Amino acid sequence: MIDHPVLSDRQRTPPRAVAEAARKGLDLREEHGRGGTGVGVRRAEQLMSRAVVSDRDIKSMYSYFARHAVDKRARRWGDADRPSTGYIAWMLWGGDDARDWIEGLRKALREVGV
Repeated sequence: MIDHPVLSDRQRTPPRAVAEAARKGLDLREEHGRGGTGVGVRRAEQLMSRAVVSDRDIKSMYSYFARHAVDKRARRWGDADRPSTGYIAWMLWGGDDARDWIEGLRKALREVGV
């Protein structure tokens, strides 16, 4: 699939806050020995390196956040001592900053029919 030129590489580059959240997710995963999947770890690595995201990445991330928003209801969501597994996974995907960034990119793609 060819990425649509409606979005520049600058727009497709993960913001620093997203990269930092992904790093936090990896740190939490290592510390607690749980949270996320191999896919989430690869996504965190991509976001931390601030690699440009493709149309496919945008759609995948948008879907992840839509499916996992319910995880925020977990009892230990964001608990500093024992964060929920869902929280750790959410951070691997860049956290709330990534969700907000991706929603904007997805909207731009939809406006041009991608």
